[in-house]
Amino acid sequence: MDETEALKKKLSELKKEHRRLDGKIARLADARPFNQLEIQRLKKRKLVLKDRIIKIENDLLPDIIA
Repeated sequence: MDETEALKKKLSELKKEHRRLDGKIARLADARPFNQLEIQRLKKRKLVLKDRIIKIENDLLPDIIA
C-alpha cells in the first residue's frame, strides 16, 4: 500500500469516527438529564478529529502555485 492509499484509508476511518461522535453527542443531548461535561469532552474530540481530517485532505491535494 502506497502513502496515498494509506492516507485515504486513515481519512475514511477518521470521517467514520467523526460521524459516530456526532451521533453520540446528539443522543446524549437528547437524554434528560444530559451530562454536559461528557458532551464537551466528545465535542473536543470531534474537533481534534476534524483538524486531522483537514490536514490529511490537504496532504492529499497537490500544491497549486498561484
